Amino acid sequence: MVQQIKSEVLDNRRVGDYHVLSLTAPGIAESAQPGHFVTIAMGGEESSMVLRRAFAIHQVASRGVYGGTLDIAISVAGTGTEWLARKRRHDVLNIVGPLGQPFSLPKQGVSCVLVGGGYGSAPMFILAQSLRERGCRVDVVIGASTEDRLFGVLELKRLASALTITTDDGSTGVRGKVTDVLNDVLQRAGADVVYACGPMPMLSEVARISTKQRVYSECAVEEAMACGIGVCMTCVLPVIGSDGATRMVRSCVEGPVFRGDRVRWRDINTIPADAIGAPDSGGES
Repeated sequence: MVQQIKSEVLDNRRVGDYHVLSLTAPGIAESAQPGHFVTIAMGGEESSMVLRRAFAIHQVASRGVYGGTLDIAISVAGTGTEWLARKRRHDVLNIVGPLGQPFSLPKQGVSCVLVGGGYGSAPMFILAQSLRERGCRVDVVIGASTEDRLFGVLELKRLASALTITTDDGSTGVRGKVTDVLNDVLQRAGADVVYACGPMPMLSEVARISTKQRVYSECAVEEAMACGIGVCMTCVLPVIGSDGATRMVRSCVEGPVFRGDRVRWRDINTIPADAIGAPDSGGES
């Protein structure tokens, strides 16, 4: 059940180029599933930053007197995230969650490949743990522009059956992008399912490769979310439904996790003419 709570900061630590905040989240942490996210009010009660920011849930835990807690990863990219990255122990934040549709988990042990780009690997930790509890093989591929932009290498080494690392500049791992090595990883792992989170161009290519190899894929999309609860309609993208029709759906409510072969990646940031309800389609919503 979605809740809005006042959360206390328990810790703020640096991980490469990122910050990881540990927050009290009783009620939210207990119901969070892999792929869920939270939104946080920025700047305090008197701030002019009226829009919340969305963050994938990185880890959840139960910590004695604090009840449920959760971790989020932050990449400083503007005024809001810069303000959040300065938070210290005992500071209070207003958070809402858990939000969105989570990854679907297999009912039996299968071979899974997890792909993360930059701090898009943050939600892969709770996912990897859940998959291992179900007896799944978990291979992980993570990549970033440089070594400092990778997230959680040591922790993922402990969780994964095999970890493949790529960097654009070759500072560590294989020089190149995660999608350059994905074909080989899928074949080596005998993958049944691919889960991915990261930049949209990466997700598009992960979905294409997975579909070509006839492997089921799910992608957690990175769309800008202004409200996080489906009201503002700023995070819509074209997705093909089970009936074959394209609809403009909300990343924050119907997503952020979608089947990779159902997202019309080339048409993102547009309203396809054949989408239901499109201005020139003549269709009905």
